[in-house]
Amino acid sequence: MEAAKQKIDELKEKLNYHSDRYYNQDDPEISDYEYDMMMQELKKLEKEYPQLITPDSPTRRVGGNAKREAGVLVKHRVPMLSLQDVFSRDEVDQFVLDMQQQFGNPEFVVETKIDGLSMALRYTDGMLTTAITRGDGIIQGEDVTANARVIRDVKTRLKNPVPYLEIRGEVYMTDAAFEKVNEKQELLGKKQFANPRNCAAGTLRQLDSSVTKERDLSLFIFNIQEIQGKDILTHTDGYEYLKSNGIRVIDNYKVCHTSQEVWDAICEIGSKRGELGYDIDGAVVKLNNLAQRQMAGATSKVPRWAVAYKYPPEEKESVLLDVELSVGRTGRITPTAVFEPVRLCGTSVSRATLHNQDFIDELDICIGDTIVVYKSGEIIPKIRAVVKEKRPSGAVRFQIPDRCPVCGAPAVREKDTADIKCTGSSCPSQLERHIINFVGRDAMDIKGFGANYIIELVRLGYLKNIADIFRLKEYRQELIEKGIIGKEKNTDKLLKAIEDAKANPPERLLTGLGISGVGKATARELMHSFRTIEKLAEASQEELEQVQDIGSISAQAIYSFFREEPNLEIIKALQEAGVNMQQEETETGDVFAGMTFVVTGTLPTMGRNEATEMIQRLGGKAAGSVSKKTTYVLAGENAGSKLAKAQQLGIPVISESEFLEMAKQE
Repeated sequence: MEAAKQKIDELKEKLNYHSDRYYNQDDPEISDYEYDMMMQELKKLEKEYPQLITPDSPTRRVGGNAKREAGVLVKHRVPMLSLQDVFSRDEVDQFVLDMQQQFGNPEFVVETKIDGLSMALRYTDGMLTTAITRGDGIIQGEDVTANARVIRDVKTRLKNPVPYLEIRGEVYMTDAAFEKVNEKQELLGKKQFANPRNCAAGTLRQLDSSVTKERDLSLFIFNIQEIQGKDILTHTDGYEYLKSNGIRVIDNYKVCHTSQEVWDAICEIGSKRGELGYDIDGAVVKLNNLAQRQMAGATSKVPRWAVAYKYPPEEKESVLLDVELSVGRTGRITPTAVFEPVRLCGTSVSRATLHNQDFIDELDICIGDTIVVYKSGEIIPKIRAVVKEKRPSGAVRFQIPDRCPVCGAPAVREKDTADIKCTGSSCPSQLERHIINFVGRDAMDIKGFGANYIIELVRLGYLKNIADIFRLKEYRQELIEKGIIGKEKNTDKLLKAIEDAKANPPERLLTGLGISGVGKATARELMHSFRTIEKLAEASQEELEQVQDIGSISAQAIYSFFREEPNLEIIKALQEAGVNMQQEETETGDVFAGMTFVVTGTLPTMGRNEATEMIQRLGGKAAGSVSKKTTYVLAGENAGSKLAKAQQLGIPVISESEFLEMAKQE
């Protein structure tokens, strides 16, 4: 009994943690299958020791928590329950038998179980009034009406209205939409989503509906929760009514009468799930007759009239033929395993990501190895292990080379990460990302030059490197006619911003070149020391290391950058375009020598960059976060958490006027 209690407590703790990661944070750490297996183990123990069941057990919970910050909380009219999971044919047959014993010869509907986020839609007199997430499934969910209205599959007006209708469906992302979103996340240097379900859940809870619209969510409806003004006798009749209103319902559902028909339908869905274009996490078997559903009833967590069959992960052995290398938009080099084709989850697979060198080393992968391949979430092929006893003699572990496979530039491992990245500033694979960084606020700060414009200009061939930005004025009329940037006014506004950027101090240009380890502060120190880009380019590695805060790794990266012909050609093109490459002589001092400032909030007359430049010009350091090493915090309006941290640590807080007075005391 004591051992069982200890194991139950351990499982409850793990399941609660992973449930929170899945439902509330949209960031799971384990697969659905691993979670399901833990849940099954807990259910088995609770069945054996019912006296150890507690009201807060994960087996008694329906969903996650409703998030107040995501929107107004709305009470459920009809509970949005979970489904009872089953994992074997025996369990499916038992469910069918139970229903047959209770209702004689019932009809069953078998349909796909979409891997997304549940949402209910409420219509009054044919007009959409409210969209609500599952939330806790029983009491309340989150109001996401504004976001629901921009999902293309959501109908805001019904063709055949009734006084009241509430329907439930699953919001999800197609594989294509998910890839597009993650591609943009990578391009903008943001964290990528783990899978389509997480992305869909996070997107539906967005406070900005324009983001929801851009991410192209989809919706399948799988149930009528409540209807007034029309008699619906069966689930399939309900689907026909919904389809008459233009509402998208679950694809390819099957009506069955026997356990064999039910199992055949489950197997058919399983064989095609890799061809659907979206993720599913099982097949649902439910009674078709709505009156029989009412009689069957529900527990506090699940309806008794339906079960969800979860497909087991499928894995097979194959032989690794090759490792291909690709370069992403951030320069990250990704190895992909190419192996003899095997059939998994109904589709043929022959490729799987190897992530990075650490993953390769951990599995000890060699070309020619026999590998174990499986599908994660029934969609994404992955490599689980190497069958060492089948390794051919003389096999050597694969090593990602130290040169970019696309442009040949040096490839280096980023500090404190597992990523190996191409350092080539003109590498075609990372051109868009490089240009976005170049025009960004920390570099050339070309106002209004958004990522969408850059992507389109690269696609159409107007931008092949950063120097081409300053040649765009030659294509002014073409750009206006094609509407790439907008009409005449918008195009001229951007071209003027580009022209004005030529006069920027060269430290901004240096920051934008994308040299590994050279950010704003480092670029400022370098230009303070060498004064011109030309002299910097001629500097030896030893001379570079003499600059404050420049270590041997950064010095090597800078030295190598200015020794590569493609980089020198771009510098020459920028110079010919009239981009400033010489630091102006500015008055400097040491009044702030040995001091570290943190600038926060909105200052009355100065911008943060202006204040930072003054601090550095007068010998001080500007830091991004408050610590015990901070000398002063220069605070304006809406200073926020940095001000609170300064007060907590006892760091002096000064105003802009006090700061300017200090600057005069030289």
